[in-house]
Amino acid sequence: MSPIRQSVGLAVGQLDPTGFAEYEELASVTVGFAAAAVVVYLVGRLLVVPGVTRLVSARNRNNPTLQSATETYAHAFVIALATLAGVVGAGYASVLTDTALIVAALTLVVGVAGQEVIGALISGLFLVADPDFNVGDWISWPGGEGVVEAVDFRVTRVRTVNNETISVPNTELTTNALTRPYGRERYRITERVAYADDTELALRELVETAREDDRVLDDPEPTARILEFAGSSIGLQAEFWVESPMDVSLVDVRSQYRRRVKRRFDEEGLTLGPASGREVSGRLDVDLVGERGGE
Repeated sequence: MSPIRQSVGLAVGQLDPTGFAEYEELASVTVGFAAAAVVVYLVGRLLVVPGVTRLVSARNRNNPTLQSATETYAHAFVIALATLAGVVGAGYASVLTDTALIVAALTLVVGVAGQEVIGALISGLFLVADPDFNVGDWISWPGGEGVVEAVDFRVTRVRTVNNETISVPNTELTTNALTRPYGRERYRITERVAYADDTELALRELVETAREDDRVLDDPEPTARILEFAGSSIGLQAEFWVESPMDVSLVDVRSQYRRRVKRRFDEEGLTLGPASGREVSGRLDVDLVGERGGE
């Protein structure tokens, strides 16, 4: 036998058949996991999630918050179920029956994820369950204000008056006081006039100015009232309703309204935002300086 044939024969003879078995087992596990996970995910994503979402939407047509949250959480449930199906398909179903192992895994997940993430998830559930908190509401909190667009696992998406979408942690909304300055459609603007001005005339002008805007509803009609007596002025507040904060620019409504108020007040001789007076008392010493070239 030639040297080349001898070396090839030795190389083939040294191959360990158990190595192929290990790769075959790994491939079998991978294929089993992927096949089971993909099948369950596709069924859930294409059939279960849309079906549940439509069912909830049909029974809760006036609650878009619940509709959006249902789709989000149903999708997450499908992903978790697909993962479990993949584990079973890979041949590791016995792992799921080991209680001690499951507890250890959950402890590890909570420790790694941290209390902040878990707290945000729980806060999101509370926001979804709150009947007074809905998608489309205009809310104000210590960090800003805007229209609620969606409630997710960790954050709530809010669109501001500048048409910017910001992500607010759910914990920030549940741990701070929330106000709804416009209800869902109401808008308030505060102006100040001098004490010497005709207050009743100023109140009428505020109402008539609001009626000039086509975006302001006639029912309920605009109103105006005395808000406070300040040091040098009287605070007046106009209150009117717009069709929907989602469909109009509140920044433009406010700006145009104040421009018209300024013009009408000038025409009527009303002082808008009078300067505050100050009284200064005490001793004043004056040093007289002689003309240049004197002593």
